[in-house]
Amino acid sequence: MFPSSLKTAPKHLALLLCAALAPAAVCAGNAAAAGEHAGAAAAAPNTLTAAERAAGWTLLFDGTAAGAAANWRTVRKDVFPQNGWKVADGTLSILAKPKGTEGAWGGDIVSRKTYANFELSADFRITAGANSGIKYFIQTNAGKETAVGPEFQVLDDVRHPDAKKGKGGNRTVGSLYDLIAAPADKPAVKPGEWHTARIVARGTKVEHWLDGVKVVAYDRRSPEFRELVAGSKYKKFANFAAWERGHILLQDHSDTVAYRNLKIRDLDR
Repeated sequence: MFPSSLKTAPKHLALLLCAALAPAAVCAGNAAAAGEHAGAAAAAPNTLTAAERAAGWTLLFDGTAAGAAANWRTVRKDVFPQNGWKVADGTLSILAKPKGTEGAWGGDIVSRKTYANFELSADFRITAGANSGIKYFIQTNAGKETAVGPEFQVLDDVRHPDAKKGKGGNRTVGSLYDLIAAPADKPAVKPGEWHTARIVARGTKVEHWLDGVKVVAYDRRSPEFRELVAGSKYKKFANFAAWERGHILLQDHSDTVAYRNLKIRDLDR
């Protein structure tokens, strides 16, 4: 059963929300095949299986500092940050720091390559009360729209106050941040455990998957989606989610969050 908020939403918005909410139940049966957690993967962390290589997957992090620098850089400079991020034990981690000092301590990092149609998979491990995010279609030289784009929210829903802000849970983990909420019955994300985010972008259609369950689906060019943007914090950005291609971004939100098994498949190849 859908929440009462969906029943009372305008029809065109209800259809969009339904598309985002329904897959949690419809696709739950696929969780085992997709792998609910990174531990279910056949390959060792930060490696690819022969089947993945054949399917066109490439690593965005191989567990080493050199691998991090080869695939990631700061938003405004062509270098990997010297502070604020740490590579250790096969993880790429944001380090906790005083709020508001992200830029001085590292800041967001972006993939060196850009993508249009892609499938991204990333394992993440939050600490208690942590906040981060995976953004996509990011531009690095777009004035006020630099580093602004759709975001797969990475959050401790239980302890971080952002989970209770926004509208209808649209700032909780797995959600399209500030726009479309992941369903309440999504897989639980707990501090200290590894979970898997997956983002699939084909043309104008985008999906968010959390631990093998599809939790968000939308068309970034649809009138319904543009109306959601107009009612969100992104309304002042004319090109929000409209770029044909862009970088992947890992968000520094001053909290310790670890990533591993960062891999991507370019669907244009």
